[in-house]
Amino acid sequence: MARKSLIAREVKRSRLVAKYAAKRKKLKEEGDWDGLDKLPRNSNPNRLHNRCGLTGRPKGYMRRFGICRVKFREMANDGKIPGVTKASW
Repeated sequence: MARKSLIAREVKRSRLVAKYAAKRKKLKEEGDWDGLDKLPRNSNPNRLHNRCGLTGRPKGYMRRFGICRVKFREMANDGKIPGVTKASW
């Protein structure tokens, strides 16, 4: 489990990205680079990092499911993810 502060930081960043998305797009179209510099740094979508939705783990993230590989395996073995079965041949 990741530290609560790191998870909260990512949530804060995602809110800022959503808040300034329209303004950022408008400034980019106009070519107003000085205006872009005045926006908060964390409002840039490049600063977001994918984290597991359950544990906050930053590594081994699976985009399709939004969780890390560890939780994915646990949930798949328990049958909690529909359509996912263990391979056997």
